[in-house]
Amino acid sequence: MALSTNDLKNGMTLELGDGLYTVIEFQHVKPGKGGAFVRTKLRNLKNKSVVEKTFRADEKVEQAVIDKREMQYLYKDGDNYVFMDNVSYDQMSVDPETVGQAANYLKEGDSAILELYGQDIVNMDLPAAVDLLVTETEPGVQGDRVSGARKPALLETGISIQVPLFVNTGDRIRVDTRSGEYITRA
Repeated sequence: MALSTNDLKNGMTLELGDGLYTVIEFQHVKPGKGGAFVRTKLRNLKNKSVVEKTFRADEKVEQAVIDKREMQYLYKDGDNYVFMDNVSYDQMSVDPETVGQAANYLKEGDSAILELYGQDIVNMDLPAAVDLLVTETEPGVQGDRVSGARKPALLETGISIQVPLFVNTGDRIRVDTRSGEYITRA
């Protein structure tokens, strides 16, 4: 769908010659001399790099129609992750490159928003925080109450993060999926 650069909004997805990009920010500039233009910051959906691109005012760009679907993670089949559409119950196999860092926070039965362009998955959104079980960590030493002290903990998904000293094996903790940091006990 063709769209004027004057109509750009943050969060829109554009199909440019070398891939799909999401608009992070844009600015309409009208200098004293010459024609107006639109300065943008765009994020490549494939490799997550950020580029700056300038368009002439009222230049036509192609808007990509992204289908966002809530899906449930079912199980791992070899290297691939199998998801089920919550509406149609269709199952979809997703390769590890597409899942990326989200694999560190996914456990069977969890939901995620998969963004599809045609039949290709271009992005995957997890909830901002997930609750995970601590499967292995050193016990906290009684009396060791150093403020802000941390120790490593292995979680049920296989990721290792730094947690406060009072967290023990068997505790459920809330983890921020954007930064991978401990938030609180769950």
